[in-house]
Amino acid sequence: MKNLQKNMPVAMAMAMATAAASCASGTSASTENKASCITDAGKLEMIHSMKDLDGNGRLYEIDYNQDYMLDSVMQPGITEQSGLFRHIASLLFDNLPAEKPEVKYGAGCSAFAAQEAEGKGFLMGRNYDFRHFTPDNKSYLPTSAILVRTAPEGGKKSISMVDGLNLGFGQGFYNDGKTDLSMLMALPYAALDGINEDGFAIGVLALNEKQTNQQTGKQRIGTTVAIRMLLDKASTVREAIEMLKNYDMDMRGNGHSNYHFFMADATGDYAIVEYTFDKDRTEPKVMEVFTADDSLRCVSNFYVAPSMTGTTDGWGSSHGKDRYENLRKTLDEKKHVMKEDEAMQLLEKVSQPPTEELTSQTQWSALYNLTEKTLRLTILREYAKEYNFRIE
Repeated sequence: MKNLQKNMPVAMAMAMATAAASCASGTSASTENKASCITDAGKLEMIHSMKDLDGNGRLYEIDYNQDYMLDSVMQPGITEQSGLFRHIASLLFDNLPAEKPEVKYGAGCSAFAAQEAEGKGFLMGRNYDFRHFTPDNKSYLPTSAILVRTAPEGGKKSISMVDGLNLGFGQGFYNDGKTDLSMLMALPYAALDGINEDGFAIGVLALNEKQTNQQTGKQRIGTTVAIRMLLDKASTVREAIEMLKNYDMDMRGNGHSNYHFFMADATGDYAIVEYTFDKDRTEPKVMEVFTADDSLRCVSNFYVAPSMTGTTDGWGSSHGKDRYENLRKTLDEKKHVMKEDEAMQLLEKVSQPPTEELTSQTQWSALYNLTEKTLRLTILREYAKEYNFRIE
């Protein structure tokens, strides 16, 4: 377990159920759980429209049809997650909780891009891996995956995936009679991967290194807010890269890891975006982009940047290396052209069962068809059962 905290990519585990419940004078068991910090009728209707897709409280879907105020969330440049989600609560809640949110991160992931063999389309595959330990570290907590549909006014429609436990929502939370649902208002800012209506897709993965702290005087932006911004505004990988250049990335206070992004689009373009050391080699400050190279069609949890060779998770690190090698070998054998079924099989091949490692346990496997704007999804390595979604 040594240094496992540093092996975690982005996710948000927020102990907000108790804090949200403090908005009300009391709670009572009900088949329709309360959202004590929310009084607006439209917000409540949205919260109570969530669907339990697998019938066991492990996969939910929600149409987030309220204004989540992206520009107002971004404007102050708050990046540390506890402060960020207090700010989000001040904008989206109708009553503020008495207790401050506790924000934590964790995950371990794999991603790849390929051309679709059965047509002219392009694919992006993504495994989200993270084991939520019980307080005694002897077992793990059952989580819930949440598919979030968004259609912001003036922005792009998207579907994205959220780890429910990262917001305090475990398996069956929605109608357990006790969990406060107020923090569902923060779902757009908890996305770990997703795709928008133009076929741009993105996922985030962990790196065991000091956290990025760019200081060029530009507006500051944090990891998950950047994901939301790009899903709402970018049509292509190139546009996403140019957008990120307009901000100082600040990943401090986002768990204990640094992070890199993998992105792909419907034109067939793909890229890995990393933040690396400059000459002083004290903390990552330099944005580097790697694309247009078939050896960079996949990524796991170490840097591909040559400048990071010899660092903790630089090239040669064993963190996620076995997954990376399986991805790379299969993509090379297929000449980077795969059928959707083959791509799902590759995600299964690099999936992980729960072990003592924090970055084990594949919570979901997501195959994004960037041309069709669809998602094939499995949860908890149950590959015989798939869920299919389309941006509508």
